[in-house]
Amino acid sequence: MIKYEVIIYWSNEDQAFIAEVPELPGCAADGATYQEALSNLEVVIQEWIEAAKEMGRPIPEPRGRLAFA
Repeated sequence: MIKYEVIIYWSNEDQAFIAEVPELPGCAADGATYQEALSNLEVVIQEWIEAAKEMGRPIPEPRGRLAFA
């Protein structure tokens, strides 16, 4: 289950939906559909967290809705 805020938008350049997690720098995925982008992002979030743990980096706590988004 995703607890981080997710931003999903259409990219004309990529001809795909892009899903990003602002709280996890560089954590993003794409997909041909909104649902596919979100599903792909769930995998990438887990990979991001696993990589951060392996490198000894802190994992941000989900803050919920961001004020600036």
